[in-house]
Amino acid sequence: MGETWNKKEREKKRLANRKEKAEKKLERKENSKDGNNLDSMLAYLDENGNLTSKPPDPRKKIVINAEDINTSVPKQGPVNPEDLIRKGTVTFFNDAKGYGFIKDRETQESIFVHINSLTEAIKENNLVSFEIEMGPKGANAVNVKLVK
Repeated sequence: MGETWNKKEREKKRLANRKEKAEKKLERKENSKDGNNLDSMLAYLDENGNLTSKPPDPRKKIVINAEDINTSVPKQGPVNPEDLIRKGTVTFFNDAKGYGFIKDRETQESIFVHINSLTEAIKENNLVSFEIEMGPKGANAVNVKLVK
């Protein structure tokens, strides 16, 4: 039994597609020699951060030592405990509720103080010394003492 007309047509189409694909492949190979190679696709950054097709000038190269690059927070030196102690005036204090505010002499900042942070009883307009501790809502005064 011989091939039917439909089978012959499908075979012709398949051969034509194969031939067309081979021609496209050959065309791509020939055109790649004209400058469509890897070098023409590369992009460089110049010293200003702009893209350019020219490689960077080696004379403008800056040498950086890897040891000079800090990758973390630098260590702090020892802190003098006297620098942490501040002085201020009690602007408001409510004994019944157990809180108040101190105005720092240096920064004129109003700092919250709780009764649990007191070493001795305070009143409004008293001169006090204190330390600052950061709480969830901001700065809090701790170790509050009367200045005599």
